[in-house]
Amino acid sequence: MIIEQSTFSREAGAAIHLAPNANGILRRLGIFAETFGANTMNRFTEYTLDAEQIRSIDLRGPNKQWQHPWLLAHRIELHNKLKLAAEDVNEKGSVQLRTASRVKAVDPKSATVTLDDGTEIKGDFIVAADGVHSVARGHIEGCDTKPFSSKKSAFRFLVDRQLAAEDPATFQYVQTLGDLHVWHGSDRRIVMYPTSNNTLLNFVCIHPEIETAQDSGEGWDQSTSLDKLLQVYESFDSSVLTLLSKADPRSVKVWTLLDMKVIPTWTTENLALLGDAAHPFLPHQGQGAGMAIEDAAALSTVLPFGTKKAEVPERLRLYQNIRLERAKRVQQYSRLAGKDPGEQDQGDMYGYTDYNFGHDEFDNAGQKFREWQWKRNPNVYWRMPVAFGPMPGPRQTHLGAARDGNNSTFTTASIKFKTSRTKLQNLFPPGRQGWRFKSTGTVAYASISQTTLNKMDWLGGSGYKHLGLYVHGVEYVKKDGSIVNGTYLPILFENLADPIISGREELGMPKMYTSIDVYQRSKSYRIRTGWEGALWGDFLLEDLVEVDASSEKGTISGEADAGILIHRYMPKVGAHNKGVAADEHVVWDAFDQATTTPRTQKIYKAGKARFTIDALDWEQLPTMHHVTSRLAELPVYEIVSAKVVDGVGVPDVSSATPIE
Repeated sequence: MIIEQSTFSREAGAAIHLAPNANGILRRLGIFAETFGANTMNRFTEYTLDAEQIRSIDLRGPNKQWQHPWLLAHRIELHNKLKLAAEDVNEKGSVQLRTASRVKAVDPKSATVTLDDGTEIKGDFIVAADGVHSVARGHIEGCDTKPFSSKKSAFRFLVDRQLAAEDPATFQYVQTLGDLHVWHGSDRRIVMYPTSNNTLLNFVCIHPEIETAQDSGEGWDQSTSLDKLLQVYESFDSSVLTLLSKADPRSVKVWTLLDMKVIPTWTTENLALLGDAAHPFLPHQGQGAGMAIEDAAALSTVLPFGTKKAEVPERLRLYQNIRLERAKRVQQYSRLAGKDPGEQDQGDMYGYTDYNFGHDEFDNAGQKFREWQWKRNPNVYWRMPVAFGPMPGPRQTHLGAARDGNNSTFTTASIKFKTSRTKLQNLFPPGRQGWRFKSTGTVAYASISQTTLNKMDWLGGSGYKHLGLYVHGVEYVKKDGSIVNGTYLPILFENLADPIISGREELGMPKMYTSIDVYQRSKSYRIRTGWEGALWGDFLLEDLVEVDASSEKGTISGEADAGILIHRYMPKVGAHNKGVAADEHVVWDAFDQATTTPRTQKIYKAGKARFTIDALDWEQLPTMHHVTSRLAELPVYEIVSAKVVDGVGVPDVSSATPIE
């Protein structure tokens, strides 16, 4: 049940930022704000109070690094869509919405809410999203913190864009669609951006609180006058004042911008705070609603259907642990971004954006929840990948003599694709200290690469096949701060036990078994992978055309990698040592140090390629479903390239070595 204080009969008419981090969550829930009037954020332009342009940044290019668009939506339309989604009787999570119900008190232990009229409503737990003046917050020990004024207030109102477009004095400010404008004074600013398919202009006019103290209030609906607005900004250029004067005098509101110290905890027993109740935001980064949306995503992740009631308090604490540091950090960024010129350094604005936008809370919370589940029973063995036991291999004979791979042959088929960085980074080793992507964007690249090896001396002249996921653009930061760049290999499937066992023991390679069937024809190359007849992978390259071998570069991953990054894990032996690593470190295989240099003979480029991964289930893939299910989650935004490479000379990978 949702208990709502208002009647939803009149909602605040204002716009809202749906930055990529928040918009991505809504889109996963099937809510696409562009279908109900949201428009893209295309440009950011700043002026002095005299209307002299400081800078204008085209955001259409940079925005391509994010998985989801940066939208400017109308708050009422978003509220309506969320309300419809919550009440949808066809959905598993449909809820009862009770409006005009003011909460007087909550009991965290019994998960009971008491309304003003004395009605008591009991549930399994309480999520208090009751804003900066939260009633529920006072029921958490040590959280009697009260919000305080930031010494700033803000006017807010909407203006019909057409009014500005028809006036020669203001047309310059609306001629570009999706343009956010900011006019800066020494201690005040005006922020304007469009919404509702660029038909309305949303204004937030931030100024010293003292100038509207008689009108400002703690709510959003404190009316003031248009004359007061124009008086506060009388020093601004006449074109800006003309723009402000187009506001409907009845629509101008003013409110005090409140801040609050970080509270020690968001939860107690069966109660958790969410959004402004836990962490109110100043509006200078447009992330207040976004952080509340992220909170909700994390909470839903740790409390899936079927959660036992007895586990709720622990899972609520997990929710807080997942969210606390990020919310605290964005709060601080918002404070710094709101500093007036001449005050202390505002910090790295671009860095703030990278941090704010480069996050997917479903992916982040999902990984944290998995790690929490793993840690609940620490008395277990970890096996590659990230643990399974290893065994000897091809780097030496049984007498210790070195192998020669110069005459061995290889055929490598690779498909490179664009995908989600936030999904890929969840395949980093648990804890993932030191691991990161070079790019701050949420789009990344990976390759599925399959190699057929033959004429291997250590296998009596025969060979085997392997297929791996190669994640490009990865960095590992060593303890001394230096960085190793490479391609990360989280999983390598092979169709023969001998190379699997030897590669895992001697090198720490994350190998698993799968069947690999290759059907190569003159114009196509097809790979099917499976286990005991259960097929989980289908990879196809078509319209192959031979190209100049000297014009292409490629290694075992199909790309010109400097080397492969691997996480090695070896479990400690002994019933009393379950869950203890005997050896764990990062391995670097630098190709320029290989004992044998592969020699490319032929390269074929594919006109088109595709692949599908079917996770199947535990019964069909009893020893590998935990891997295939994660691979199947990877989205394919675009197939970038595909090729087949034939060559001679297979390194024995003895160049693999610990990074530190």
